[in-house]
Amino acid sequence: MNALFFEIISFVFGAIVGSFLNVVILRLPDPEASVVFPGSHCPQCKTPLHWYENIPILSFLFLRGRCRSCHKNISIQYPLVELTMALLSLVLFQRFFISAAFFIYFVFAAALLVIIVIDLYHQIIPDRISLPGIVLGFAASFLLPGLHWQDSLLGLVIGGGIFYTIALAYYLITKRQGMGGGDIKLLAMIGAFQGWQALPFVIFCSSLLGTIVGLAAMVKQKKGGQTRIPYGPFLAVASLLYLFFDQRIIQFTHWYLTRPR
Repeated sequence: MNALFFEIISFVFGAIVGSFLNVVILRLPDPEASVVFPGSHCPQCKTPLHWYENIPILSFLFLRGRCRSCHKNISIQYPLVELTMALLSLVLFQRFFISAAFFIYFVFAAALLVIIVIDLYHQIIPDRISLPGIVLGFAASFLLPGLHWQDSLLGLVIGGGIFYTIALAYYLITKRQGMGGGDIKLLAMIGAFQGWQALPFVIFCSSLLGTIVGLAAMVKQKKGGQTRIPYGPFLAVASLLYLFFDQRIIQFTHWYLTRPR
């Protein structure tokens, strides 16, 4: 069959998983909620959704962004998460085709997407994602081409260790908690999936993005140094950039470090 058919399948598959990720995003921060039961329902009026109200992306368009029962607005988050996961799935397929790497990095990308949205809303990174992610990332290093288990092990140890040291130093100097434990475990998970080689770019890129957004937030909120923004989304975005552009990043870094002075 031609590649376009499989690209469409990968896109649809990603959108379907994205629909489930919306459930995870909504319920995972609540320790008493289940991501399985009850079935999909309107978060406003609790009315169970029919199958035709639960078609990824399309249902939102058909319903014009409103619940059929209570007519309240449906958050734009739902189609955005579904579309984002669909695009991630498509790009992963185009790079890895149908392989162990595709499925492993699909799970990794889905976890990062959930972390981004939950951290933006609640400023937490659930241990129920990051801790199993660390174990899964290390186990995956035995299956992923180009990632040795030693690099994965160093990645999770160094990734967690760097941020733990920074957080500890900040607390000892200021007597305030700066970086949360969730960020430490997230970087350890990223190191496990992508190896220690990814960490310099992930840390630099996330810091740059965080600084730009942080300065904008300081101006808007007018809280000065008391402005707080979640750092997890920047780590996750930087990790995704490295996942898709690692060869170009490595080539640019090599060129920059070896160029004539």
